[in-house]
Amino acid sequence: MTQSHTYTPKNIALVAHDHKKQDLINWVKIHRKLLGRHQIICTGTTGSLVEQVLHSKQQENSSKNLVKLKSGPLGGDQQLGAYICENKVDLLIFFWDPMEPHPHDVDVKALLRIAVLYNIPFACNESSADFLISSPLVESDYAIKQMDFTNYLSRQLTSE
Repeated sequence: MTQSHTYTPKNIALVAHDHKKQDLINWVKIHRKLLGRHQIICTGTTGSLVEQVLHSKQQENSSKNLVKLKSGPLGGDQQLGAYICENKVDLLIFFWDPMEPHPHDVDVKALLRIAVLYNIPFACNESSADFLISSPLVESDYAIKQMDFTNYLSRQLTSE
């Protein structure tokens, strides 16, 4: 008798800067089977490229598990940040390019800040993404510890 493996599908966000998109696509190809079992959330062009990889003979229904947001510079990073604030992201894979200036650097910084604030595990390169996605917690009932913002929300405000 085989034991069935149960897991809770995760909401996995995939993002890549232009010069890192091919690296992310190659990474998605390697992890296609695992990613196909989860909800994928992508920004802009990255989402279209990921969809092409996941929408293969092996993963015919995977496009149903893909949410495409706006392009990063057009607000996609902020949309993804809102998803994190609404507890709609379980982990973030963001292949960012540290060698190129980006017109939306402040949005990227804000996205990473929100990921830390809401205790979302994230990876910013292939090695850390490999470690993160290979964790047995990816396919378990692991619940992210919710941060308590009570003290911040109940602080005394003074007018100047």
